Amino acid sequence: MMGLLGWWFSQLSLPNASNFSLAVDRLYDFIFWLSVVSFLAIVLMMVVFVAKYIRRREGEATPYIEGHTPTEIGVSAGLFVLVMIIFYWGYRDYMQMRTPPAGAMEINVTGRQWEWEFQYQNGRVVARQGSEPPVFVLPRGQNVKLILQSKDVIHSFYIPEFRVKQDVVPGMYTFLWFEPTAVGEYTVYCAEFCGTDHSRMLARARVVEPADYETWQREWELAGVKSAWERQANAAATKSAAAKPTGPETIADQGKALFATKACSACHSVDGVSGAGPTLKAVFGHDVALADGSTVKADENYLRRSLMEPAAQVVKGFNGGVMPTFQGQLKDAEVTALIEYIKTLQ
Repeated sequence: MMGLLGWWFSQLSLPNASNFSLAVDRLYDFIFWLSVVSFLAIVLMMVVFVAKYIRRREGEATPYIEGHTPTEIGVSAGLFVLVMIIFYWGYRDYMQMRTPPAGAMEINVTGRQWEWEFQYQNGRVVARQGSEPPVFVLPRGQNVKLILQSKDVIHSFYIPEFRVKQDVVPGMYTFLWFEPTAVGEYTVYCAEFCGTDHSRMLARARVVEPADYETWQREWELAGVKSAWERQANAAATKSAAAKPTGPETIADQGKALFATKACSACHSVDGVSGAGPTLKAVFGHDVALADGSTVKADENYLRRSLMEPAAQVVKGFNGGVMPTFQGQLKDAEVTALIEYIKTLQ
């Protein structure tokens, strides 16, 4: 009977398409079957006790049941150990899911009512085309880190086949990572009700072989170079300033240009020399000592807050109130570009 149930549930289960799928399923299955066994055991004991202690004749006194201390202590200790095993099991898997490996391929994901937009590090943007949901491509076997942000309300990025889900919150970055392990196409859902067309907030994750992924990116980059050459030819034809025929700008390139136009370099060096503000060389991913004696890790959220609320976390050795806020002066995409540029200053 149990084997038949196991087969039936296996037919209902989702495909395993990421490095986390089996780990999540194992813990889920353990808790599920433990619950089934516990339920059957409790029901069985209820039947046994009803049969043993039922009053069969009128006037018969119900037997008085006394406790058994060693049994009670043993059961309590056993349940405590079992709960701790489940806790440690879940904690171990959770920490693995919250610790992206170094060198993971990063993709910036923006959620808005009611669509997803994906931007690769080379600047390529994948967004909804008409009524068709966006299809973003991933190489099989490559660690992928998604950096998530929302432009309006809370969303939740969810790919069931990957067993990953992460809330996407306005005003901050969240992330998740995974390694796609199976070629195929998988639906991305929003798992947080976000308004009228919440059910239409879909995307597709297409997992391909690494060589096919390289081809997919190279074709786009070559198309960008061709477009630049055509712009140059048109400019020459109209005797206007000719455009330089370069490929598409990466996100970091866009951030570097912003770094110059917004005069960030007037206070922050990129070569390790301190100025009116701390240098940004090798700051990302490292601990930063603050003026209040605390320490903070320089991640995406720290850099974003430093731009929006520069007086909130002043670096030790520098004065607060010197740097102006960029709240309302930078778009979300520009903030992301600046952060991606700072990441390259290692």
